[in-house]
Amino acid sequence: MRDKIEFIIERYNSIQVQMAEQEVLSSPDKLKELAKEYKQLEPLVNTGVEYIKILDQIIDCESIMESNDLELKELAFEEMTQSKLKKEALENDLKVKLIPKDPLDNKNIILEIRAGTGGDEAALFAADLFRLYSHFSEKYNWEKKLIASNEIGIGGFKEVIISLKGRGAYGMLKYESGVHRVQRVPETETGGRVHTSAATVAVLPEAEDVDVEINDIDLKIDTYRASGAGGQHVNKTESAIRITHIPSGLVVTCQDESSQHKNRASALKVLRSRLLADQKEKAAAERAAERKSLVSTGDRSAKIRTYNFPQGRVTDHRINFTSFRLTEIMNGDIEEIIEELKIAEQQDILSNDI
Repeated sequence: MRDKIEFIIERYNSIQVQMAEQEVLSSPDKLKELAKEYKQLEPLVNTGVEYIKILDQIIDCESIMESNDLELKELAFEEMTQSKLKKEALENDLKVKLIPKDPLDNKNIILEIRAGTGGDEAALFAADLFRLYSHFSEKYNWEKKLIASNEIGIGGFKEVIISLKGRGAYGMLKYESGVHRVQRVPETETGGRVHTSAATVAVLPEAEDVDVEINDIDLKIDTYRASGAGGQHVNKTESAIRITHIPSGLVVTCQDESSQHKNRASALKVLRSRLLADQKEKAAAERAAERKSLVSTGDRSAKIRTYNFPQGRVTDHRINFTSFRLTEIMNGDIEEIIEELKIAEQQDILSNDI
């Protein structure tokens, strides 16, 4: 551990020197790149410096313990005991900080919510989830843009797709992918029976051209007239776009923009993000074959969470975490769940690396 930390500290100090050099100062891109790495290393280095200091204290105490002075030996023993406790705590902290960051964590996201089993109630729940994530994004001043939607007349969504742009968006919401279940009495239920419905959430890192290459020859592009709820035409021109990616069979439609050109650009953005997410899911499946992971951010078909309205309870099944703050959670207060999932994933990684 010490060798690794000393190497990182050496790199950190090297970056500090480089950022003061004229050659770097005259290159904004290089300076920005170094400054980013410097900032990322800073918390690790601060803990690492303290860790090495503690290691040196333990070595000094061990040396004193070899002396014949009983009083000094007693003091050294007490100090060494305290230092070893600090060493263990710092090592645990460093192990977490040394876990490689997901390179996609800082990406913007495409968020897709689709009603599942449960008919109109599932569509209403999909709308509830849409509001949940909208409220969450507003707290962080993320930019939200509607890409596509398929509304039903009573205020629900069969499908809604939005883009969220903000710092660390994917890193915060990637754990939300999967099947969300709701247990409650629907407004249309006269007998007071609790129904179970579901909606699927897919959190896709927004892909750029460099992330996924798409060849025009692999695309089948159709245009059609955009329509609103109930089939009512939004306009008389064929501005809506349907893109089929022939190799994968993925189909993306977009009609919420005002022009065919804008709809095509939005549809391609969603397609590229889905392809990137599929690549990530395959890689996650390969890793899962090697180790059993509790917290999955890849399988969008896995049942991950239940919202029980009669009991005011929300349960995340991946980590057996339960909260009775259902109202706050439905209003976008999901930070506690996200933090618990992050901790579980870190523990999972560390236990598999031992």
